Order: sequence, then structure tokens, then C-alpha cells
Amino acid sequence: MDETSYNKISSSILLGVLVVLAFFLLKPLLLAIFLGLVLAFVFSPLHRKLSAWIHSKAFSSAIISILLILLIIIPLWFLTPILLNQSIKIYVASQELDLVTPMKAIFPALFTSEMISNEVTNVLYSFVTKITNATMTGFSKILLNFPTLLLEFLVTMFVFFFTLKDGEKLTKYIQSLLPFPKEVEKKLFKSTADITSSVLYGQIAIGIVQGLIAGIGFFIFGAPNALFLTLLAAIAGIFPIIGTAVIWLPVVVFLFIKGNISAAIGISIFGILSSLMENTVKPAFVAKRTNVNSAVILLGMIGGLMLFGILGIILGPLILAYLLIVLEVYRDKRIPGVLIEPEKK
Repeated sequence: MDETSYNKISSSILLGVLVVLAFFLLKPLLLAIFLGLVLAFVFSPLHRKLSAWIHSKAFSSAIISILLILLIIIPLWFLTPILLNQSIKIYVASQELDLVTPMKAIFPALFTSEMISNEVTNVLYSFVTKITNATMTGFSKILLNFPTLLLEFLVTMFVFFFTLKDGEKLTKYIQSLLPFPKEVEKKLFKSTADITSSVLYGQIAIGIVQGLIAGIGFFIFGAPNALFLTLLAAIAGIFPIIGTAVIWLPVVVFLFIKGNISAAIGISIFGILSSLMENTVKPAFVAKRTNVNSAVILLGMIGGLMLFGILGIILGPLILAYLLIVLEVYRDKRIPGVLIEPEKK
């Protein structure tokens, strides 16, 4: 073996070892780093406009970072005690709720046998208890893991600031590492930006708006624990196919059971308006962007939620979408892919 081949092999082995070590070193922070990059993408248009106005990328990055920190901390400071209190109230109410009587009226055939009746009743109460317990456990974990979450938040903001400030340099550096021709690199970066926009704005932002519309109905018509229900509706609205109906429909049923017919009808109207956005506003919003198949987004969100927690709702579909981008680049076909549709002219 000549010296040149030996040096190449040695360098490759050393590089591989260092990459593996770096991965394990940063593994606890990968989620925070990725979130910082995603946030930098979201705020990059604002950063460009602000930088052009004040002629300083560092100063504009600092201003946006401070505003984002305040935007996150202030609502959390005031809303967390309220949400915790309302989640406890919902848990207590769920334990006292009579689910059997309305079920007997709707499905009388299920309750003809006493054994079947008891089984169905146990399943219903077990289902409700598990959902409310999971919610309570989620809040408890946030409080118990506060120091760790604070460190991850600091890492996210650190990555966010420097990605905003040095985004162009970072992009050029990544391009220099890619083993693709310039034309393929350009296509890859454009597709990445389009799909990120499609997922973040088309699915997540509009999903949150759907939840807020349902939440307006909760507040106007006096639904109990309206703030907590609005939060749940906003999370549910992000998921394709599932939507906000999984939140506002049970609330409507609960109000009907309690005899509050007018509130039930009013919330139903806002809930239907919220659900209609799934098939009207959302497709129109992403029409000029690369559109990711709903199945990819749903699988990514569920898998991300199970793997990363609540932030996986955002990160899961992006990871799957980026994988599909690379596959599309390797396919290099003129026929559109099944899972990713091209932008519409």
C-alpha cells in the first residue's frame, strides 16, 4: 500500500470515528439544534427585511431573538398556571361524567346484556381516564424536567441567533460538503425550502388557526375550561385528517348532555368553520408550494410525537419530507412523485 492510499484510509477512519463521537456528544441536543434551525427558517424573511433597514445582520438577529424569547416566555409565565388548573378540573369532571346514559340512548343494542353493558362502560371510562391522565402526566413532566428544558431552550436560541446571523455562510458551507453537481444542489435547496414552507405554514400554522377558531366558540359560548380546550384544539388542528373535530365534538356532546343546547349549537358552528379550513383555506395556501402528501405528514407527526414528544409534531414530517426530497433528486424523473407533488404554476 502506497503512502497516498494509506493517508486516505487513515483520514477516512479518523473522520468516521470523529463523526460517531460528535453524534453521541450532540445526541441529547439534536432536537434543540434542529428546532433552532427550523425557527431560523421561519424568521429569515423578517430578518432579511430588518437587516436591510438597520444594515446589521448581528443586531437584527439579536432583536429578533429577544422578541422571540419574550414571545415564548411571557405567555408561558401567565398561561401555564391557568392551563394546569383547567387540566385538573377536566380530569375531575371526566371522572364524574355520566357516559352511559347517552350511549344507551344512541346505541341501545349494546346495552341489552348486563355483561356487555358493564364491559362497554369500563372501556369508555378507561379511555377517558387514560386521555386525561396522559395530559396531567405531560404537564407534570414539564415541571419536573424544567432545568433540562431550560438548557435545551438556551441551545435552541443560540442556534437560532447564529443561523439567522450567518445563514448565508452556513448554506454555502453545506453546499461545499454535498457530493452533487451545482444544478442538483440548487434543486435540492429549493425543494427543501418549498417543503419546509408547505409543512410549517400550510399544515402547522393553519392548523393552529383552526384551533383558535374553535377556541373562539369555546370562549363566546362559555365552554368550561375554554383555554385548555383551545390548546388541545390547536394541537389537534395541526394533524391532517384528524383535525379539531376530535375536540369540539365531545364538547358539543357534553353540553347537550348537560342541557345547554344553545351553547352546543354555537360551538358546533365555530367547529364546522374550523374544520372547513382543512379542505378550503389550507389547499389554497399551499397551492403554489411543493405539496407533501397528507399521509406523509400524518405518519411523520405521529412517529415524531412518539419519538420526540410534542416537538415531534413539527420535526417528524420535516424529517420524512427531507428524506423524500433526496429520493426525488436520485430519481431525477420528470414524472411527479406520488408522495411529493411539484409546485403549481
